[in-house]
Amino acid sequence: MQQKTQLKGVIILLMTAFIWGTSFVAQSVGMEDVDAFTFQGVRTLLGAFVLLPFIFVKDKMTAKEMNEQQLAERKVQTKKAIRYGIILGIFLCAATNFQQFAFYYSTAGKIAFITAMYMFFVPIVGLFIHKKVPALTWVCVLMGFIGLYFLSFESGSGFGDLNKGDILSFICALFFCFQILLIEKFSPYCDGVKLSCAQFFTAGIISLILMFIFEKPEWRLIKAAAVPILYSGIMSCGVAYTLQIIGQKYCEATIASLLMCMESVFAVLSAAIILHETLTGREIIGCVVMFAAIILSQLSDLLKNRGK
Repeated sequence: MQQKTQLKGVIILLMTAFIWGTSFVAQSVGMEDVDAFTFQGVRTLLGAFVLLPFIFVKDKMTAKEMNEQQLAERKVQTKKAIRYGIILGIFLCAATNFQQFAFYYSTAGKIAFITAMYMFFVPIVGLFIHKKVPALTWVCVLMGFIGLYFLSFESGSGFGDLNKGDILSFICALFFCFQILLIEKFSPYCDGVKLSCAQFFTAGIISLILMFIFEKPEWRLIKAAAVPILYSGIMSCGVAYTLQIIGQKYCEATIASLLMCMESVFAVLSAAIILHETLTGREIIGCVVMFAAIILSQLSDLLKNRGK
C-alpha cells in the first residue's frame, strides 16, 4: 500500500514540475503582447482568485467537525497567514518581476535554469542564520556556478559580457531564496494554501500598482495575451501549488524537492518544442552541469537522512 501511495505522490509532483516548466513558455509568449508588470500583476491575482474557492470549500467542510475553540484557533491562524503572506508577497513580487523582465533579453530555457540557482543560495544564506551546511552541498554550489558560467558566457568571454537577462534571472533566484527561507519559517504556524493566497494577492496588487506607474496597459493587449496569462495564472499559480501540497503528503521531502527540480528540464524541452528555441553545445553543457548539481544536492540530503 505504501508503495502505491509513494507512486501517487511521484506522479502528482511530476505534473507540478511539468506545469511550472511549461509556464516559462507561457511567460515568454505573453511578453509579445503585454509588458512585464502587466503580465505578472494579472497572472498573480488570477492565481489568488483560483485558490479562494478551494479555501472556502475546505473551511466549510472542516468547520462541521470543529468545536468553538478550534474555530477560534483557525481564525487566529488565518490572521497569521494574511500577515505572513504580505511579507512573502513582497519577496514573490520582486522575484517574479525580475524573472519576467529577463524575458526581454534571454530565452525561457536559460531563465529557468538560472532561476534554479535558488537551490544553492539557500544553504549559503543559511550560514548567516547558523544553519550547518555539509561539505557535499558546497560541491553542488560550485558545480552550479560552473554550470551558470557555461550557460551564460560565450567561450573566452568574461563577466563583462553577461547578458542582462542572465543578471535579472540571477537576482530573481536570490529573491526566491529568501522567499523559500521565509516559507520555512512561517508555514508551521498557518494554513499553507491561505498563506499562498495571501502572498499572491500581495504580489499581484504591488505589480498592478507598478503597472500603472511605469506602463500603459491596454485591455485589447491583455485580451491578446489571455491564453498565456490564463495558463500561467490558473495552472502555475493556482493548480500547481495545490498539486504540490497534495503530492508532498505522499512523498518524502527530499524526493519531492528532486522531482520539482524537473521544472527546469521541462522548461527547456517545452521551449525547444513550442518556441523552437535552440541551445548551443556550451549552453547544453551548462544546463547538464547545473541539473547534475541540483540532483546531487538533493540526493546528498537523502543519503544523510537514511544514514541517520
